[in-house]
Amino acid sequence: MTNVLVCIKRVPDFSGEVLLAEDAQSADARFVGFTLSNHDSCAVELAVQVASATDGTATVLTVGSAESVEQLRSALGVGCAAAVLVEADPVALGPADVAREIAAAVRDHEAGGAGGGPGGGTTYDLVLLGNDAADSGDFQVGIRLAHELERPVVTGIKTVTVADGTATVHGDGAEGRETYAVPLPAVVTVLEGGVEPRYPTITGRMKAKKIPVETRTLMQAPTGSGRMRLTLPPAAPSTAEVLGEGPEAAGTVVDLLQKLGVGR
Repeated sequence: MTNVLVCIKRVPDFSGEVLLAEDAQSADARFVGFTLSNHDSCAVELAVQVASATDGTATVLTVGSAESVEQLRSALGVGCAAAVLVEADPVALGPADVAREIAAAVRDHEAGGAGGGPGGGTTYDLVLLGNDAADSGDFQVGIRLAHELERPVVTGIKTVTVADGTATVHGDGAEGRETYAVPLPAVVTVLEGGVEPRYPTITGRMKAKKIPVETRTLMQAPTGSGRMRLTLPPAAPSTAEVLGEGPEAAGTVVDLLQKLGVGR
């Protein structure tokens, strides 16, 4: 039995150019809807597949606004059995903050705390995340989480199978297909393309509405992303010198070419 925790993020549903907020520190989503990134959708699909194949359970977790329940219920609608919302302002969070909060939830569940289930805790043998978020693109949360939990981590993976306490993961490397055997518990980040995400059916959506969502608060004040706004210096002015027009400019051109050393 393999219990899987899959971590997702609510991101703007941009179909074209990504617009930045006034401070250039986040995406401006005022005029678009919200969704999951393709990486996260594939991570959810893999979580459901692994849990189903091993008679385990898949739990979905997000660190974000209260509106992120919409994305949690989408994951519940395709086979996740439980959901956790760590409610916070996503703009105020950096990758270290997100990793710390996920790790805290994992530890609390293992200790039998909130959401840990009756009669004892829930150990997550495998934690899956999208390789990077579609809005911030930090590429850090999975590795930071593995460090927090002191677990092995493999990034950029497309498929995962579990047997006999080992996760066999496949991805694409610089020299072709790569395969890793990772002892559980472990952390894996997922790239899109390895599996085809399923989408909630009407029945799945109705069932998802009845599943309670565990809500948590931040363990500590966020430190933030540490990003700095990039300021471009003004372009240097350019000048041009007209050497002449027609045949009369030939002598000036020759002088210039000689000055530049052309033909020497």
